[in-house]
Amino acid sequence: MFFILSKILYFLLVPFWWIVILLGWYRFSKSAKVRKYLSILIIILVIVFTNPFLYRSLVAKWQPAPVTLTNTQTYEAGILLGGMADHDKDNRGFFGNNADRFIQTANLYHRGIIKKIIVSGGTGSLNQDGPPEATFLTQELIANGVNEKDIIIESRSRNTYENAVYSKKLIDSLQLRPPFVLITSALHMKRSNSVFNKSGIDFISFPCDYKVIAKSFNLDDTIIPDISLLNNWSYFIKEVVGLYVYRLTGKA
Repeated sequence: MFFILSKILYFLLVPFWWIVILLGWYRFSKSAKVRKYLSILIIILVIVFTNPFLYRSLVAKWQPAPVTLTNTQTYEAGILLGGMADHDKDNRGFFGNNADRFIQTANLYHRGIIKKIIVSGGTGSLNQDGPPEATFLTQELIANGVNEKDIIIESRSRNTYENAVYSKKLIDSLQLRPPFVLITSALHMKRSNSVFNKSGIDFISFPCDYKVIAKSFNLDDTIIPDISLLNNWSYFIKEVVGLYVYRLTGKA
């Protein structure tokens, strides 16, 4: 039930749909006063959610600082969270926008910093069809030179909470030695940290896949409206709301 409700909540957190709903209300409203207020609200939402300076400022504050691990630091395992790949109608796997998680995990392994990789990720769709993401990621890790014996697959989880629950069961059953390296997108790290701490796993954070990085002044990143940010905002809002929903429900 929590999984289904979270999907519905995510739909409601997309600014694009807020604007669409208000436009529909504006279209069918017969009150001139209501239409006036709706038009003002729509303009404000468009300005706010296409403003790159506001988006970059808030996301930069939400993302944790980068972490540097040296070759003298070794850990028995890294925990790679899914959410970077999907399958087509023929069940062929493809990487998505968050593939830096995969790249950084492979780098940590090949540098000898992590000895094993726990790949955590099932099927995140509502109808639960298609192969688990962990299966595709495991195949790709092997293709990138990771020893199959060093990969531990967790393919049941559908969300961050289940990532932590099922990873903890694997860690306990295999008696792996902590601390572990938790690898996920910087935007997702705050929620992941809270959930994995709650689960009792001893780990250090390794954020990657930064959506916002510090750059020199550029008009494109400050005042020129960017319509694509309507989609980017939805991921940021999901993380903020998701963290507090997890805390309210005792999952973080």
